[in-house]
Amino acid sequence: MITRGLRFFFLSLLMLCALTVPARAEVVVSFYSHDFGDRFPHAFIVMKGTLDATGEVVDANYGFTAVSVSPAILLGSVKGKVESSEPDYIAKSDRQFDVTVDDATYALVMAKVAEWRDREQPSYSLNKRNCVHFVMELAEVVGLKVDRKSKLFKKPKSFLIEVKGLNPQLG
Repeated sequence: MITRGLRFFFLSLLMLCALTVPARAEVVVSFYSHDFGDRFPHAFIVMKGTLDATGEVVDANYGFTAVSVSPAILLGSVKGKVESSEPDYIAKSDRQFDVTVDDATYALVMAKVAEWRDREQPSYSLNKRNCVHFVMELAEVVGLKVDRKSKLFKKPKSFLIEVKGLNPQLG
């Protein structure tokens, strides 16, 4: 029979062990699309969570777009930029799916974002390097299957729905 004192000791030990086990940190990468509205159709990612190694809190979003939206984007390449959106824009957009990543994959995502940000100008092409191409490469980085020959590179929502269909684990 366990005495009251022994029971208290074991419960205290159990609670102490629970406090010393670090919580599993993770970052969730959410893939979004934005249909027509205050801006043209767009695809982007939102990342939220905590890095395991450092405890750094992650709360960021990235999309790729033309620096200036004008008829010039119909004629060829123009200056492009990686940009972050305001919370109200994100709230008016559609989250298509989420992928949870570890620290190493988060670092790969950030490297890919930097690669797009640092590209030689002009870097935006409506047909070859737009926001959908950007999120397609990020989807590959987080381990998702994509169709690099998709016919949906000008349709962010449809493209992300296609990616979801290619990856049944996304539910």
